[in-house]
Amino acid sequence: MAYWLLKTEPETWSWDQQRARGKAGEEWTGVRNYQARSNLRAMKKGDLGFFYHTGSAKEIVGVVEVSAPAHSDSTDKTGEWISVDLKAVRSLKTPVSMAAIKAEPRLKNMVLVRNSRLSVQPVAPEEWRLICKMGGIEP
Repeated sequence: MAYWLLKTEPETWSWDQQRARGKAGEEWTGVRNYQARSNLRAMKKGDLGFFYHTGSAKEIVGVVEVSAPAHSDSTDKTGEWISVDLKAVRSLKTPVSMAAIKAEPRLKNMVLVRNSRLSVQPVAPEEWRLICKMGGIEP
């Protein structure tokens, strides 16, 4: 299993909206960055990801599961871009802020710290376990 982090503006698509989709999940659309697209292509059904609110929040708020691997993005008329389907798994008991991540020396090499603008990024297993612990959930 691989781990990921997916970023969204809560005003555009929030954790509450994702959770409300239930087991049906939701297509993760609108990714228009080549590196992020490569990460979407690498996702497999069953992989887990952190749901990260950008903007003023800047925090990980939940865990999602890839329910359908890479396919054409329904919002892209060019056919160049892809998406995956995600379903909510659980909320973090305590959201983990970007400030808390940056303050944790063991996370200094995390992609989120080194390339905070990338909207879809891998998370190393040891980073996953530590952030889960910080968020008050079991990995």
